[in-house]
Amino acid sequence: MVKEAVEEAKKSAAETESAEAEAEETEETSEEAGSEEAKEDAEKKTGKKLFGKKKDKKDEKIEELTDKLTRQMAEFDNFRKRTEKEKSQMYEVGAKDIIEKILPVVDNFERGLDAVKEEEKEDPFVQGMEKVYKYLVTILEGIEVKPIEAVGQPFDPNFHNAVMHVEDENFGENIVAEEFQKGYTYRDSVVRHSMVKVAN
Repeated sequence: MVKEAVEEAKKSAAETESAEAEAEETEETSEEAGSEEAKEDAEKKTGKKLFGKKKDKKDEKIEELTDKLTRQMAEFDNFRKRTEKEKSQMYEVGAKDIIEKILPVVDNFERGLDAVKEEEKEDPFVQGMEKVYKYLVTILEGIEVKPIEAVGQPFDPNFHNAVMHVEDENFGENIVAEEFQKGYTYRDSVVRHSMVKVAN
């Protein structure tokens, strides 16, 4: 009787242990399943795996070369713009240099024609020189070379170079009274300042 009671107690204890073990296993599996689901949800939300694949070397090389090409194209575009700007500036400097060399020729024409007497103005040679002078002035105007207005204008150091001062009541204060040498501008920048006499 005692033996049977002991065996029954052992069996019931074994059954309880196995039941408890099974319960633990089911809890563990449910926990594992829950954690896996949580991981998958997190991956879906972030849009990438926690331990995702590295980028392929081919793709990395393509990205690197594309970036390099984009940079080089931008640098070349900047270089082209800078070159065009420098070229236009050099053209301006060269044009001004040539104009400065031509202006004394215009001055000499004007001096020569001013020295001609009234009775000699009908001379064919004088008329020919006048036509050459007018043609030269027309060409200069065509390339935007213009004389600076001086006499009767307020003195402006940006355009006029005062070489003399005079006390004259006929002119207001700081007004150009006389022009000794014409000044010229090329595309609104001064090539040569006017040499003038200024009234005080």
